[in-house]
Amino acid sequence: MLAPGYPGFEVEVEGLRSDPQAILDLTVPDIIAALEGVVSGLDRPPVIIGHSAGGAFTQILLDHGYGAAGAAICSAPTEGVRVVPASQVRSTFPVLKNPANRKRAVGLTYEQWRYAFTNTFPEDEARAAYERYHVPANGGILWGSVLANFQPGHQDTWVDYENDKRAPLLFVSASDDHIMPPAVQRSNAKHYKSDTVTEVRQYDGFCHLLPAQAGWQRVADEVLEWALAHAA
Repeated sequence: MLAPGYPGFEVEVEGLRSDPQAILDLTVPDIIAALEGVVSGLDRPPVIIGHSAGGAFTQILLDHGYGAAGAAICSAPTEGVRVVPASQVRSTFPVLKNPANRKRAVGLTYEQWRYAFTNTFPEDEARAAYERYHVPANGGILWGSVLANFQPGHQDTWVDYENDKRAPLLFVSASDDHIMPPAVQRSNAKHYKSDTVTEVRQYDGFCHLLPAQAGWQRVADEVLEWALAHAA
């Protein structure tokens, strides 16, 4: 199993908090290029799994011809998905409330983080997750995902929804996800008009930080089982 980090993220969480320049420098094309460099060097096409923004990157990699199968977990949407539930607006408001944040790395308070990422966690586990995982968000990438639907031409998160050569894709949604609710996953999946397999599974009782929530192992086992069964 490989879990490559984003370019410039070769430091501990504390380093990114104290000096978020690597976060500010990050772009979607840089991320995709780095990930393509990893998967293209493997002996055989891998199962590609990404969470949140990584779910959108998973879709892009599959569209570019990489991977035997893919799973997008609590995925950020690719270009063209315009469903914006109220809980998503509240979760992203700390970044999107100010257009100047397009050039900033924006941190969340614990209360903002808890609502967006760990709303189903026990209080002590939510606090521990915040202290362990929270880093500022790249305002430019988040603003870019919003503006992608209103700018001409293909933007950074564009995929060809009619690509019949794309590997099978599973969307995994969490029933209590505030930042990427099930409606976003369903809408994203419905955009695909190709003949390849595109499915959605919802897991009840989970929030956005599903991979760190108690019970994640069952979800992981079922996702991997699906991917291996459908691998191209």
